[in-house]
Amino acid sequence: MTRFALLFVLLLSACSALGRASAPLDAYTLQPLAAVQGPSGTRHLVVELPTASGALTTDRILIKPTPLQAQYLPKGRWVDPVPELVQTLLVASLQNSGGFRLVGRDGAGLTPDFVALVEVNDFQAEAPDPATQQTPVHVGLTLTLLHEVDGHLISSRRFDAIGMAVNAKTLNVVAAFDAATRQVLSEAVTWVNRTAR
Repeated sequence: MTRFALLFVLLLSACSALGRASAPLDAYTLQPLAAVQGPSGTRHLVVELPTASGALTTDRILIKPTPLQAQYLPKGRWVDPVPELVQTLLVASLQNSGGFRLVGRDGAGLTPDFVALVEVNDFQAEAPDPATQQTPVHVGLTLTLLHEVDGHLISSRRFDAIGMAVNAKTLNVVAAFDAATRQVLSEAVTWVNRTAR
């Protein structure tokens, strides 16, 4: 093969790889808890932007084949980076719970009664079970509730849930994320409403 032909083949290969890398990925979101009927509370809560490890501060869907590996599903992404997605879900779910008059991402010019600090500990798919080929999804959050006026720590708690995808296909993994996230949201919202009384 001549030098020109070899260069042409390498150029075609690079263009093909670049095209695959720049191809748009399907975007996925998750559901907040549904709104409950009845009067809302009188308190104001701010949910700060969650903190997370570097592997989770992205819109890519994390999969950890082993505890020491971080990879991403090749055919999908979240609509927002994970911290923003979790914040949106918590704000909507807490507002829908009826326990607060207002739940937001910032004070919106008002002094809130409470501030929720959030850490995303786990938000990943993990290695499939060799026996069943089901893919576990782990969602774990730590919530810390503070009085805004004096910064007094009220309480802190971790919430974890596992969802199971029937296989590693993106749609099934996202459905497992939705199930695990909704379980964590349900427990976290109940805890926040009870603790902030």
